[in-house]
Amino acid sequence: MTHYSQPLEFTGLTRWFDSALRSVMPDFWAIFIELVIVGIALLATYAVIAMILIYVERKITAFFQARIGPNRVGKYGIFQTVADVLKILIKEIIHVNKVDKFLFYAAPFFIIVASMLTFGAIPFGKGLQAVDFNIGVFYVTAVSSLGIIGVLLAGWSSNNKYSMIGAMRSGAQFVSYELSGGFALMTIVVLTGTMQLSGMVETQRYCWNLFNGHIASFVAFIIYLISGHAETNRGPFDLPEAESELTAGYHTEYSGLQFGFFYLAEYLNMFVIAAIAATVFLGGWMPIQIKGWDAFNQIMWYIPSYVWFFGKTGVLIFISLWVRWSFPRLRIDQLLNLEWKYLLPINLVNILLMVILVLSGLTLTQIF
Repeated sequence: MTHYSQPLEFTGLTRWFDSALRSVMPDFWAIFIELVIVGIALLATYAVIAMILIYVERKITAFFQARIGPNRVGKYGIFQTVADVLKILIKEIIHVNKVDKFLFYAAPFFIIVASMLTFGAIPFGKGLQAVDFNIGVFYVTAVSSLGIIGVLLAGWSSNNKYSMIGAMRSGAQFVSYELSGGFALMTIVVLTGTMQLSGMVETQRYCWNLFNGHIASFVAFIIYLISGHAETNRGPFDLPEAESELTAGYHTEYSGLQFGFFYLAEYLNMFVIAAIAATVFLGGWMPIQIKGWDAFNQIMWYIPSYVWFFGKTGVLIFISLWVRWSFPRLRIDQLLNLEWKYLLPINLVNILLMVILVLSGLTLTQIF
């Protein structure tokens, strides 16, 4: 395999930092300090990405609705999100009578922890990954499912009929669409032969999984995007938070920082869904490479890997916002019919088709 020079990457820096720590202290404390730094970096990145996404959605929404969007706090309103964050931090938390206090206050942390655990497994660039499990796809599917616990707890513990209805809708929606999302990812696991996210990126050096598995990969990609969009409770799948019917759904009774946790997790979940799709289907941080075109490949490597990753993820986020502001909200029966009568059967047939393609040696990487 040809190796290309990769400027502006963090792999060398992280190795140097690890070696420097281990040279002046025992391995235990070196690892402890590294874990603390990684945790702080993830939390900071988590917050910054959420604020950027909130601002970007406001601007894109304004574009679709032929208006300006935030334009007061800072040039082009770029500090509007910062002002909103400061406001939500200092707002009073309203204490609600007759709630199950322990579960009511614990629910937002389930939401945040679930999205944070998934966020930590995403490969943002070459060497920029907090954890790289050999069962990475299984891990992100499992920990992302924990978020529904927080939603159900929030709805039930609030002692509010609107919150309860929103939580019941969300439970049905999450459980249904997680099946299709998981099967879509398993289709690509069959194609690549690995669950490790970094391994999946490496297998896409010369051909993205989106094209490698022919029609089966494309069908899995579309189904994953639909399922991921439904899991983030965003239009036209925003029944759990339908303001016109349920005021705010399962987080109606939350205020201040507690509401901020739900709001923050919603945007990060949108990012996580797009990031996993970019990693599994679009090559992740891997630049565009063509066999035999060494000069072209070297030029592509001059673009840092994290730029490729965020570029691909950004395109998928834009598509998500485009869908949200283009289609009306579905009814609950339409939403569940779409999953159980269409997406799930198509998914099962699609996995079988992918198995046949792989065993027959008909994928693009096997042919060429």
